[in-house]
Amino acid sequence: MTLDLRLAVPVAVGWGTVAALLAFPEALVIVAIAAWVVAGALGSVAFPAALRRRRGVLVGIALCLSASALLVTVAAVRAPQRQPDVLVEAASAGRYVTASAMTTETLRPGGRQFAATLSAVSVGARSLSAGIPVTVFGAPVSREIGIGATLHLGGTLAATDPGDDVGFLFFASGPPTTTAEPPWFLAWANGLREGFRQAASALPGDGGRLLPGLAIGDTSAVGKPLDVAMKATSLSHLTAVSGANCAVVIALVMVAGAALGLRRGVRIGASVTVLLGFVVLVTPEPSVLRAAVMATLVLGAMASGRPVRGIPILALAVLILLTIDPWLSRSYGFVLSVLATAGLLVLAGPLATVLSRWLPTALAAILAIPVAAQLACQPVLILLNPAIPTYGVLANVLAEPAAPLATILGLVACIVLPAAPPVGYLVAQIAWLPASWIAAVAEFCAALPGNSIPWPDGVLGVLLVAGVSALGLVATFRGGRARVVASAALAVVLVAYLGIAGGEKLRGELSRPDDWQIAACDIGQGDAVIVRSRGQVALIDTGPDPGLLARCLSTLGIDRIDLLILSHYDLDHVGGTSAVFGRVDRAMTGPPADANDERLAKQLSESGATVQRVSKGLTGGLGELRWEVLWPRAKLGAVEPGNDASVTVRFSGVGQCASGCLSAIFLGDLGNRPQALMMAANRIGHVDVVKVAHHGSADQNDRLYAKLSASVGLVGVGIDNGYGHPTDKLLDILAGVGTLAARTDLQGMILVSPRVEGGASVWSERTVVHDGGGE
Repeated sequence: MTLDLRLAVPVAVGWGTVAALLAFPEALVIVAIAAWVVAGALGSVAFPAALRRRRGVLVGIALCLSASALLVTVAAVRAPQRQPDVLVEAASAGRYVTASAMTTETLRPGGRQFAATLSAVSVGARSLSAGIPVTVFGAPVSREIGIGATLHLGGTLAATDPGDDVGFLFFASGPPTTTAEPPWFLAWANGLREGFRQAASALPGDGGRLLPGLAIGDTSAVGKPLDVAMKATSLSHLTAVSGANCAVVIALVMVAGAALGLRRGVRIGASVTVLLGFVVLVTPEPSVLRAAVMATLVLGAMASGRPVRGIPILALAVLILLTIDPWLSRSYGFVLSVLATAGLLVLAGPLATVLSRWLPTALAAILAIPVAAQLACQPVLILLNPAIPTYGVLANVLAEPAAPLATILGLVACIVLPAAPPVGYLVAQIAWLPASWIAAVAEFCAALPGNSIPWPDGVLGVLLVAGVSALGLVATFRGGRARVVASAALAVVLVAYLGIAGGEKLRGELSRPDDWQIAACDIGQGDAVIVRSRGQVALIDTGPDPGLLARCLSTLGIDRIDLLILSHYDLDHVGGTSAVFGRVDRAMTGPPADANDERLAKQLSESGATVQRVSKGLTGGLGELRWEVLWPRAKLGAVEPGNDASVTVRFSGVGQCASGCLSAIFLGDLGNRPQALMMAANRIGHVDVVKVAHHGSADQNDRLYAKLSASVGLVGVGIDNGYGHPTDKLLDILAGVGTLAARTDLQGMILVSPRVEGGASVWSERTVVHDGGGE
C-alpha cells in the first residue's frame, strides 16, 4: 500500500508546532517570522533543484516550515484578540464587566454552566468588540434558550491558560437577560432539535435517551450510567456526529437526485447545501467540522473530475480548519476525529484483507473498522483514561450494524416531525429499536468482569501503547524475519505487562491499610468520601453512578451508613444515592432547588433513613469524632441553592482518640465568594484533611486554604471530565500552603490514615504509599 504523504507530513508538523506554541503566546510572532525566513531560504534553493529531481528532502522541510509558519502566524494574530490586555487586567483586578454574548449551546433550567461567545464587552467606560469564546458560570435561566440567542451578562472574568479552548471564564452575578432571539436559520434548527428531543423522551428506557445522540449528536438526555457504559465500551463515538453521518446525508441527497433525473452538478450543489443545513442542525463540533470540510472537498473533487485520495483530503481539511481556528489543534475531540479517520483510511482495508483469510469477508470488514479506529486513537485515549477497554472491539462489532439504522431513521424522524407529527413519531419508534440495542450492548459489555485493562498514564503510557500497536501491525502485515521479531517482542511486552499489572494489584491488596479513617472513592467526576471512627461510618455525597459507589463500599467492606451527608443535589454528588437506599440511618441534606431534589429526599426517607435539612450550627458525633455544620446559614439570603449552598461539615477528634483522629473539612462545591462568607461566619483553623471544593475548579479562595493549612487535599475528579479539573490555580494554591494534592483521577481510591507522630498517611490504588505532612 502506497500512501500520498506529500501534504500530510507538512500539515502534521505544522499542527504539532502550533499546538505546542499556543501555550507560549509571547513566542508566536518570533517563531512565525523565523519559520517564514528559513522556509523561504530553503525553498529558493530546493524547489529549482527539485525540478531536476534533486534535493527532495529540502523541499519537504521547506513545506513543513511553511505549514508551521502559516498556522503560527494565524495564531499570533488571533491570540491577542482572544485575550485582550484590557480584559486580562480586568480579570486580575476582579473588576465588574458587562457583556453581550451569543449562546453556542442550548441553555436549560438547572444548568450549571454554558458556552458562549462574547460579542461586546464593557469595563467601566471602556468598550470593545470581542468575538471571544467563554464559559459562563452562575447565570441560571428559567426557560430553555436556543443556540444563537444574544444575552446581556454582568460579572467578573478569570483568564484561562493561553492554550485553552476558551479565552475567559465568566462568573455571572445573576441570571442573564435575553436581548435577541436566535436568527431564523438557527431558530429553525433549534426547533427541530427540541421537537425531536421531546419525541424521543416519550420513548421508553435508554433507547429513547440515546436516540437523539445517535441521530443528531444531542446527548443531553443520556444519563450518567449510560454515558459511563458507552465510554467503557468504546461506543461513545456513535453519539459524536462525524464522517459516517455526513456520508449518509450526502448519499441520501445524491440517490434522491439521481432518482429525480437531476444532473451531476445539480446533485453535488444540493448535497453541499443540505450538508450545510445538517451542520447547523447538529451544531459545529470539531468532529462535525472535520467531516463536513472533508465531505465538501470530496464533492469538489467529484465535480472537477479529479480522483479522490483519502489522506490528502484529510490533510487539506485539517489545514483549512487549523487556519480558521488554531486552537482546534489542542482539542481532544478534533484530534480523535482526525486519528480515527486516518486509521480507517490507512488500516481498515489491509486489516480486512488479512482477517478475510480466516473470516467471511463481510465479518472481516465489520471487525476491521473498530480495530483500525481503536489502534489509531488509543495513544490519545490513554491520556484521557489510562485503561484499555477489554470489550471495545466486541461492543463495536455488535453495535455498528445498528448504528446506521438509528442514525438514518432518527434523522428522518427529526425532519418529518414538524410537518407530520404522527409519521415522524412512528419513524422515531422504529429508530428506537436499534438505539435500544446499542444501549443494551453498551450496558452488557460494561458489566462484564474485567471490562478494562489498567495502563500506565502520561507519556510513558502513550509510548507503551504506541509501541505495542506498532509491533502488532508489523506482526500482522510483514512477513519473514520481521514478523518473527515483532511477534517475539510483542509477547515479551505483554508477559512483562501482565506481571507488572498483577504485581501492582497484589501490592494494592496487601498494602491497603486497615486503620484508614477517610476514604475517597474513585467514582469518576464527582464526590463520594467516607469517614469512619470506632465502627461508625459517614458518607459525604454519593457520586454520579450507583454502580461505582456500590463497588467502592463493597471493596471497603461497608454495609451500613450511620450518617449520609448530601452536600447539594447536583448529579455528580447525588447520582449514586440509590446504591445506599435501605442502608442509611440518618441523612442530612442542603436546601433543595426543585421538586426533583425533594423527591430524592423523600425516597431516602421511604427507604428507612431519618432525613433532615441542615444549616450552620448543627453538631453531632461519629465514634470518637465530633462533626459540625459550618454552612449554609438557615436563611440563604442572596445565596442560591446548589453549589454555593453546599453543606460544609468539619470533623474533629474528641475524647481519647485511641484509634487516632484526623480532623477534616468537606467543602462541597463552594466557590470563592461562599468560601469567604463561610470563613466569616466561623472560626477556621488547621485541619489534617480538606476535601477540595468543586473538584479543584479555579473558583477558590486562597485565604481559606492558607487558614486550613491541611496536610492532605482530596480532589474527587474524573480523568475525562472535560472541565480542566483540577485547575493549575487550585494545585498551585495547595502547593503554596504545603497541602498534598491526592487525586482520584490519577490515583484511584485514596485512603487516609492517622500517623502515630501526627499528621496523615496516604495510600492510593495506583501509586506507592506516601506520607502527608504533619504538625
